[in-house]
Amino acid sequence: MGVESDVMVGTSLVDMYAKCGDIFGSRKVFDNMPKRNVVTWNAMIGGYMASGDTKPANLLFEKMPMRSAITWIEMIDGFAKSGDTVTARQLFDRVPLEMRNVVTWTVMVDGYASNGEMEAAKEAAKAVFDRIPDRNLVNWNSLISGLAQNGFCEEAMDLFTKMQTEGFVPDEVTLSSVLSACAQLGLLDVGKEIHQMIVHKGIKLNQFILNGLVDMYAKCGDLSNARLNFEKITKRSDSCWNTMISSYAIHGQCKEALELFGRMEASSEKPNGITFLSVLSACAHGGFVEEGLEIFSKLKKYGLTASIRHYGCVIDLLGRSGRLREAYDLIKSMPVKPNDTVWGALLGACRVHSDMDLADRVLEEVGRDSDTGSGNDSHYVLLSNIYAASDNWEKAERMKRFMSDKGFQKVPGYSSFMLDGPEMSFCAGIT
Repeated sequence: MGVESDVMVGTSLVDMYAKCGDIFGSRKVFDNMPKRNVVTWNAMIGGYMASGDTKPANLLFEKMPMRSAITWIEMIDGFAKSGDTVTARQLFDRVPLEMRNVVTWTVMVDGYASNGEMEAAKEAAKAVFDRIPDRNLVNWNSLISGLAQNGFCEEAMDLFTKMQTEGFVPDEVTLSSVLSACAQLGLLDVGKEIHQMIVHKGIKLNQFILNGLVDMYAKCGDLSNARLNFEKITKRSDSCWNTMISSYAIHGQCKEALELFGRMEASSEKPNGITFLSVLSACAHGGFVEEGLEIFSKLKKYGLTASIRHYGCVIDLLGRSGRLREAYDLIKSMPVKPNDTVWGALLGACRVHSDMDLADRVLEEVGRDSDTGSGNDSHYVLLSNIYAASDNWEKAERMKRFMSDKGFQKVPGYSSFMLDGPEMSFCAGIT
């Protein structure tokens, strides 16, 4: 009869082949077993789900003579991870009441919260969460982190407050998620309160907490505290370096950005594409032209290929320094097709340096390439402004009439502020 006749040994083989990625071998053992128990079925279903094969897993599930709570968890989790939260929820609703334990609820909530369709699933996730009879910290963390990661930061903050009122003490996972929400909302005062809570409760400053503090302080503009916490990290990830470098670049502290880039090169963590974008942007805003060109040339050293965004930074760098012809020549020699951002950077430089001839040539290039634009009419606005700045009012007025006839619309600008009260927003359209 062989080892496959032994249920325990056969099940172990099914599980082993599945975990090694050999689903065919796993299914062969499964099919040759004269007797199987619920663990055997779960191992086979789990193997299919781990490899993303939801259809054969579902077929086996429907044939099962008996199911356990593990069976339902494997199915719900597998469909949720594959992005099919609709089927996951249908399965969840079929779970017998006696098998709906904390793990089952958590898997469903986490499936909604961690999936890319959070906008549609947010309320459903909350509804599932609200129906959990005995919530634990894992449930709270799952929903809070899911909301924060998908941009629903105000809801994440509200849940953080509610969680504490219900007597739950936040841990490192909770606080990392809430610090991320504060960073996205720009809530420096709240972020500082959370930092004080970490210190007061004696929570260990691990990599996640320190990275969260660096991110929060940096994105809220408090670079001193961001740098202070950055220096406390013994092993820094590339995202941690990038956060600090980009924050210096955004706030005009370009020398500090370059200094950190040099330190990163000397560290064990090598710069990636995002690092180069940040430091090239710093060079453009700080006027470090030669340094920027040298850094751009280092992309190949790290095995990186320059993207359209890297080229855009260099075009901006050359344009700001008045080297418009070099910028134009670089665009023409690019291995990738220039987009609106690249042409817009050069047109903006033409406006600053009043080079109408090159601006006309750029607009001709844009007009010839019908695939270049994405419906963005900012080029024509820039050209109209160039004409006006050069006192060529006739051409400026002609360009405005052209835009009006074509139905071009200016995208309104939005601003928000807080002054001793709730956040206020206002919009600026065409005047």
